Amino acid sequence: MNEEKTTLEIIAPSVDEAVERGLEQLGLSKDAVDVEVLDTGSKGILGIGGRQSRIRISVKGQHQEVIETEPEEAPVVESKPHIASEEDLSEEDRNILKVAKEIVDELLVRMKVKATISSYFIEPEDENDERMVMVDIQGNDLSILIGRRSETLNALQYISSLIVSKELGKWVPLMIDVQGYRQRRERQLRQLGRKMAEQAIQTGKRQLLEPMPANERRIIHLELRNHPSVTTESTGEEPFRKVTIIPKK
Repeated sequence: MNEEKTTLEIIAPSVDEAVERGLEQLGLSKDAVDVEVLDTGSKGILGIGGRQSRIRISVKGQHQEVIETEPEEAPVVESKPHIASEEDLSEEDRNILKVAKEIVDELLVRMKVKATISSYFIEPEDENDERMVMVDIQGNDLSILIGRRSETLNALQYISSLIVSKELGKWVPLMIDVQGYRQRRERQLRQLGRKMAEQAIQTGKRQLLEPMPANERRIIHLELRNHPSVTTESTGEEPFRKVTIIPKK
């Protein structure tokens, strides 16, 4: 049996709140998990320049026995994004990347955040996806750019998308990542989706996940789109829209 340990990284204003959120997402009690504190966070001065707490929460090994509901099914392999080659870029593509990088850089300068920025294209996974610009931000202690439930990061991404699209005169799908947070979050969501799908199969009941932004809901839908035993749908109204995992009859 191939046991994959479910692991989440949670960012919250305090360690206790981060633990509480992780347990809520996994649907487990505290004695069923291991908690590693990655950053205790800080309040800053007068509430400015503070850091959020960050923890890693892992399901203990004995709770993995029930995961393998269909042994004959091949394990899910996490796909890595296909990054467009520099040689394949047109002059227009290069200009799009240049504008996106410059605008995000200017926003960070205005926020007095020092970081290294790169930009590149991520190719679509299938015919329903769009080619997307990824702006990657690297540096020291950038948790201030992520915020509670990635609210700061999502706001920065939204504002940057509007400015880039206005500058270029057309809509440009854009995503911003900070120190690999989006990739870590995607891995967590894929693991969470598989775990909750197994729970839906075992209980025969729908599993309702926490509210998520559209890009995170999409990850869950993609992870489970070819699952033989469950289907998914989004329910509710923004910003509280959730993914529901439904066992097939």
